[in-house]
Amino acid sequence: MLPTMTSEPEQQIGVGVQDAFQRLWTPHRMAYIQGENKPTGPDGGDGCPFCSIPAKSDEDGLVVARGEHVYAVLNLYPYNGGHLMVVPYRHVADYTELDATETTELAELTKQAMTALRTASGAHGFNLGMNQGTVAGAGIAAHLHQHIVPRWGGDTNFMPVVGHTKVLPQLLADTRKMLADAWPQD
Repeated sequence: MLPTMTSEPEQQIGVGVQDAFQRLWTPHRMAYIQGENKPTGPDGGDGCPFCSIPAKSDEDGLVVARGEHVYAVLNLYPYNGGHLMVVPYRHVADYTELDATETTELAELTKQAMTALRTASGAHGFNLGMNQGTVAGAGIAAHLHQHIVPRWGGDTNFMPVVGHTKVLPQLLADTRKMLADAWPQD
């Protein structure tokens, strides 16, 4: 049986004096915080999610588009709705390890992702980037991935600034379908 949804805040005993704040609980993020689904070592066979995603259906893997050498996938822990990553199929950690064909296709899928995001959601701008190495902020440092984060005027409000919480208005499966439908065709 599914839990009943209510607009009343849940009261929890022992949390201190009641205040005027409502809490937005996001227990699904605990998997990210605890490092769930992170590789256990540097090789592709060490539990790398980017190596296992291509074997899944597009829907199950949240894959938006596939190229010959790289693919575009939704981020499970997005900074904004539509946050994509372009990932090489080959398990490499560093940008300098890509061959010329992979580098070219990674750039082309990045351009296509930006086009799809503009078409599907009217993105005003983008943050593009790669975090190379754990010390640079890479959540999965063993497998290269480029982030494509769509941005809109006014998309930074009190929630991420004060509450350190991002509110996403759409389920990942629905976002995947919307972007796949808007992906540019050759």
